[in-house]
Amino acid sequence: MSVNASDLPVAVDAEGYLKDLDDWTEAVAELIAVQENIDLTEEHWQVIHLLREFYREFGISPAMRILVKQVRIKLGTDKGSSIFLMKLFPGSPAKIASKIAGLPKPTNCL
Repeated sequence: MSVNASDLPVAVDAEGYLKDLDDWTEAVAELIAVQENIDLTEEHWQVIHLLREFYREFGISPAMRILVKQVRIKLGTDKGSSIFLMKLFPGSPAKIASKIAGLPKPTNCL
């Protein structure tokens, strides 16, 4: 299944991030994940919900180093590594996971 930005039921910017963070739902997350060629598992959802919680608390999407640290704190040392996150969100985990979580692109990600 292939999904284009125009197939999404919500408005996104040129990079595929939600224009209105309140438009996020788990169904929208599933569609964005399909665009990124990711089949969401329970481990993906743990990271997505952790990201949304972090954003609610701090008002930013965490960059990779902070994301790894938060995953380690909240989900344990076995998941708190860049290797684990790269397996879940290949390429740029902080960017891709934030996009699927309906959050803005982390500020220091190109």
